[in-house]
Amino acid sequence: WLVACRNSYLCEIRVQILQEETMKFLTICVSAVLLDAALAWAPLSSLPRTATRPATSLAMASVAEEVDYANAERYLSDHPNNNVPPHIAALVGRGLHTRPDHPIGIIRAKIQEYFASLPDDYKIFDAEDPIVTTTQCFDDLRIDPDHPGRSPSDTYYICDETLLRTHTSAHQSMHLRDGYEAFLCAGDVYRRDEIDSSHYPAFHQLEGVKLFDQTEMDSASHLKGEEWVKSPECQAIADDLKNVLEGLMDHLFGETEKKWSEDYFPFTEPSFELEIKYQGEWLEVLGCGVIHEEVLSMADRAERRGWAFGLGLERLAMILFEIPDIRLFWTDDERFHSQFKEGQIIKFDPYSKFPPVFKDIAFWLPEDFVENDFFEMARGVAGDLVEKIDLIDEFTNPKTNRTSKCYRITYRSMDRSLTNEEIDELQDNLRDKSVDLGLEVR
Repeated sequence: WLVACRNSYLCEIRVQILQEETMKFLTICVSAVLLDAALAWAPLSSLPRTATRPATSLAMASVAEEVDYANAERYLSDHPNNNVPPHIAALVGRGLHTRPDHPIGIIRAKIQEYFASLPDDYKIFDAEDPIVTTTQCFDDLRIDPDHPGRSPSDTYYICDETLLRTHTSAHQSMHLRDGYEAFLCAGDVYRRDEIDSSHYPAFHQLEGVKLFDQTEMDSASHLKGEEWVKSPECQAIADDLKNVLEGLMDHLFGETEKKWSEDYFPFTEPSFELEIKYQGEWLEVLGCGVIHEEVLSMADRAERRGWAFGLGLERLAMILFEIPDIRLFWTDDERFHSQFKEGQIIKFDPYSKFPPVFKDIAFWLPEDFVENDFFEMARGVAGDLVEKIDLIDEFTNPKTNRTSKCYRITYRSMDRSLTNEEIDELQDNLRDKSVDLGLEVR
């Protein structure tokens, strides 16, 4: 959970209109430059696939009043630095977190239910544009220019200045600048990642923010840096944050043992991580902290103090519903969806688990090899048939100093048995495409 955003943008827009029969599609590459003037709009709540915005506001990738987030054309372009593959574009806008009988939506609703019981009035945001600027996603949250999270190997870029948000914190500063004192923000986020049962390039986050009344912070209004962090007022904010989040864990899991540890995030200081003991195991559940002074200052709220937290909805849903594979959240199989009901935590009953097919691939590495690029290529070739990829061998030739890696790819469908013939075809395709990454297949 990171990032923040600006209220307004001066956009240079290249629009190409493609007409096919009676349909028109707009593909727009946006280059955003920050301004101090305001054209801000507040996103509407509970609109999973289409959102309506004021006509005077400029959506990141559309000048239309109606923006269909599920339109994959919004995320695909011929910009040389666009690295959003079609299989990722097809996931955007499905709104799993707003479906009342989907595990992700059920967890989100239970979290909102808890915050509705608290004294503060938390505004709900759950339908913001998944396209954000690099300023929103990184700069406004003090994410360094050389941070690995900015790399195209980690992030899906639309063009140089816009991307698919990597966390819901990309909207934090906008809401602070718009004057909100307490809010929850939920949505789908996108990151290139490893491939296994708990990682997927599209997932969902929920973050919360609360500002404290200035009168409560008056005696510390002149404090900066380390003096502020060590002040009783900062401690009071941290104590309130921990109390609220411990209550949230009890609401979700029942009364359970908890453990706090110090952590580091560039956008909070001090920062913390919360673990809970569930079914005999310690589980990391969220990160949080007191909002960094610089983040508040960039959001035009330098005079205020508050806290923020962020958590992954899939993480909680997999634990509470005992769902073994993160890919299941995206399936259209009725055997999955028929098991869940609005407002209820029900243990998932696995249906037939089809046998895996294992294939190995080994190659010599180029100097600039990035593992995530290979994982993304495998997803592009085989989609969700790739269950996981494991590194099983690594060798460096002492004479040439060249390094070779061997990966074992586990192919498995959640719906049917796979044949060796069809997987051999996918594997051959992957071997052919590996050349594009400079890999020399052995």
